[in-house]
Amino acid sequence: MAGKDDSDPKLPASARKTDVAAFLRKVAALPAVKAGGARGRLIFALDATASREPTWERACQLQSEMFDAAAALGGLAVQLVYYRGLRECKATRWLESSEKLRHAMSTVACQGGETQIARVLDHAIAAARAGKVNALIFVGDAMEENPDALCGRAGELALLGVPLFVFHEGDDPAASRTFQELARLAGGAYCTFDARSADELKRLLVAVAAFAAGGPRALADYGRRAGGAALLLAQRLGGAS
Repeated sequence: MAGKDDSDPKLPASARKTDVAAFLRKVAALPAVKAGGARGRLIFALDATASREPTWERACQLQSEMFDAAAALGGLAVQLVYYRGLRECKATRWLESSEKLRHAMSTVACQGGETQIARVLDHAIAAARAGKVNALIFVGDAMEENPDALCGRAGELALLGVPLFVFHEGDDPAASRTFQELARLAGGAYCTFDARSADELKRLLVAVAAFAAGGPRALADYGRRAGGAALLLAQRLGGAS
């Protein structure tokens, strides 16, 4: 893998086009993992503790838009995983429509509690052992666990072929260090976002979901129709002009 951007999982907080390009190149470098004729499977994991409450509604909207944009590219099944409160960590069944995913998220209210990222990673590992998982997206703002233990789990995800894409809300330095390392070890990518970069976040979420749904070929077709970040990613894959 050539070039610094291709090996660096971090996308800086600023929304410069070069930053988006770096993230998309990282996604583009991943091999296509979707089985022919099968729906891509994407785990969408969220921190639903109290600190996320101010942006929870926007997160619901973004994930629905992500699903809508990617589902038409070849089929996408999404499993929502979230944690909150006192040791509550739940996963939905595999959902195949944005309406069902939107309904699932609408029933979740943020509650105070500590992070449970290890349980999210354990769940993704178990799901990947039971059947192919094309990608894991995690959205959170804090990390209150043992970094070494989390990194070990990220390594397991890499062995199972599940890239981890971490979208970090805010600028907590401890969380940033660990999230970047988790993304690197699992062969995914990391970026930060805030309320001002919601549009960029949506573009990057769709890029990951599109890849999970249909692989490079479906993404190339989407890129030609949608332009922007999707077209850039498709061009990196050599599937669009």
